[in-house]
Amino acid sequence: MEQPYVYAYPQGTGPSGPPPPQAGGVIVDPRYCAPYPVDLAIVRKMMKFTDGNFVITDVNGNLLFKVKEPVFGLHDKRILLDGSGNPVVTLREKMVSMHDRWQVFRGGSTEQRDLLYTVKRSSMLQLKTKLDVFLGHNKDEKRCDFRVKGSWLERSCVVYAGESDAIVAQMHRKHTVQSVFLGKDNFSVTVYPNVDYAFIASLVVILDDVNREDRTA
Repeated sequence: MEQPYVYAYPQGTGPSGPPPPQAGGVIVDPRYCAPYPVDLAIVRKMMKFTDGNFVITDVNGNLLFKVKEPVFGLHDKRILLDGSGNPVVTLREKMVSMHDRWQVFRGGSTEQRDLLYTVKRSSMLQLKTKLDVFLGHNKDEKRCDFRVKGSWLERSCVVYAGESDAIVAQMHRKHTVQSVFLGKDNFSVTVYPNVDYAFIASLVVILDDVNREDRTA
């Protein structure tokens, strides 16, 4: 039996207070915003680097997204596809960057006019994952619009709105003997109401990319 959702509201916000700042809204597409919490189930085949090794479904197993891996020689680009195989966003790493920067574009584009947001490490030396997210209109990047903190190794990362304590998405590890035996990494992400879950899914792909680079560094 599934447990009821329990939401962590910062003090002074939530049902009895004002809504947390920047805690939702459309970033990729309105169809990916729901007025209720959405659980994304992620299955990643750890020993395989082909299309379909990174799949995101809903709790009923319906395919929501999959990742199109880069072809050989183009390791700086991955594409998040919807269940029908249409490009939702394109993620491109800027290789000459002090802080490991990723740019995320609408659909299959890599044109600056289609830039949705930029993700970068908050510092070069990190014991735990810390990423800052800047939306396309935030040109000076003095204050982040979202931030990611936690441990990717433990699949316990949390996405916050801006520099507040307002949680917009949270990871949960799903560790089973069967998943280990089959070489699969299973975990889920709870996306809070009115938060763009395609945006959250793309952050998970970037987190995977960061972790993959750290292991091969």
